[in-house]
Amino acid sequence: MTAYDTNNIFAKILRGELPCHKVYEDEHVFAFLDIMPRVTGHTLVIPKAPARNILDVTPDDYAHVARGAKKIAIAAMKAFNADGITVQQFNEPAGGQVVFHLHMHVMPRHDGVAMLPPASRKEDVNVLEENATKLIAALKAG
Repeated sequence: MTAYDTNNIFAKILRGELPCHKVYEDEHVFAFLDIMPRVTGHTLVIPKAPARNILDVTPDDYAHVARGAKKIAIAAMKAFNADGITVQQFNEPAGGQVVFHLHMHVMPRHDGVAMLPPASRKEDVNVLEENATKLIAALKAG
């Protein structure tokens, strides 16, 4: 398996070298909106620890990401008045992984509304800011 690349885009986001629309952070995880969302509110949850994917992450770090994804999922249900949640996590190119820093996709879903194809369009920054505000408020409300 290929080694972890410290210059992947998510590592750069963690170091503050690239901007993002952060919605949640704790000691172990960082969550931010996907700039090419498949649905409104599409959020990525990543470990702060360097991990390429599920194949090299420590069990504890993976558990932190899973707990973070659950926290985001609960808040996203409220923030976006969702009917359900899709959580996805891909590993290695053959498994669909494109960015090689472990991440879980948390996507609020609405009945009868299909997801957009992956990386099909970049969202307007104002829309991302509005969605981040909604999700942060739902997280604070518990």
